Parts: sequence; C-alpha cells; structure tokens
Amino acid sequence: MATRTNIKPATEQPAPTLGMHPKKFAMWLFIVSIIMLFGGLTSAYLVRRAEGNWLEFELPKIFYYSTAVIVLSSITMHWAYISAKKDELGKLKIALWLTFLLGMVFLAMQWMGWVELVNMGVFFAGNQSNPAGSFLYVLSGLHGLHLIGGLVFLLLIIVAAVRLQIHGKAMVRMDMCATYWHFLDLLWVYLFVFLLVNGI
Repeated sequence: MATRTNIKPATEQPAPTLGMHPKKFAMWLFIVSIIMLFGGLTSAYLVRRAEGNWLEFELPKIFYYSTAVIVLSSITMHWAYISAKKDELGKLKIALWLTFLLGMVFLAMQWMGWVELVNMGVFFAGNQSNPAGSFLYVLSGLHGLHLIGGLVFLLLIIVAAVRLQIHGKAMVRMDMCATYWHFLDLLWVYLFVFLLVNGI
C-alpha cells in the first residue's frame, strides 16, 4: 500500500516573522545606552546643584539658535524619508544634503557657544568645587560627538542614495538613519530645556 506523504503546495509561503531587523535592534540598544548615559549625567547635575555653591550664568544666545537649526534638520530628514518611500530620488538627495549641512551648522554653532562661554569666564575645569560650567561642556560635548557619528552615518546614506540603493523597497538603512537623527534632535531639545528649567 502506498503511504501518504504530506506535501505542501508550492505556492505556500512561510509565515512572516514579527521580529525586528537585527541592525535596527542593535541601533535601539545603542540609543537606550545613550539615554542611560545622559539620564545619569542630568541626575548628577541635579544632585550637585542641590549641594549649593553653584555658578550662575546665562546660556549663550547661540545655543537658542542652534536648537532651532537642529529642529529644522529633523524636518529635512523627515522629508528625505518620505521622498525615499515615494521613490522621489532627486528630492531624497537634496533633503539628505540639506540635513547634513544643517548638522554641520549646528556643530559650528555649538563651538561658537563654547567660545562665548570662555569669553564669559566659564571654563571646562576651573574651580573644582563649582562644576556648573563643566556639566554644560560635558553635556553639549557628548551630544556633539554622537551627532558627528550621525553625520558619518548620513554620509553613508548619501552615497547609497547616489548609487540608487535607497528607495521604497530598500528602506532599512534610511529608516535607521532617520530614527537616530530624530533621536539626537529630541535629545538636544531635552538637554536645552533641562538647562533652562534647572538653571545653569
């Protein structure tokens, strides 16, 4: 007697998995680590400020302008993301370059803010008993370093876009870059508001 074999139809496809792309998962782990880092720094800021003997000074106005610039860069990044999904590759490249240039402008303005702090007599490591200025340099400096990483990532995306490797059916790298960039934007806005509310 012939035995019955269970043969699946050729058209049947395996059920799709609901897991996150490994590269996206790694990126989110990295983002969580950054959140923990800055959470610890801002907590230390509040603890040290409550101890008294805290140097009071106003944030340089250039930090207000740099905040507007990085928010604008988040808008151009979203434009790039939407353009990629719609396969509008010309607009995609324009939006990516605008985002990159705005990121560079932001970094330049942060540097100008540091120069203004020095002119105000606020240094990174002066009086060890009063580290108010040191906190500002560390918070803005670490954010700037992460933004430099974002700019390198953005350059890689620009190269991929020029090679027509970013489009509606190949969005993983674009999605990762946009997510990381928006995170850096929100992180700086948080730090800026934190410093304004808690006084520097």
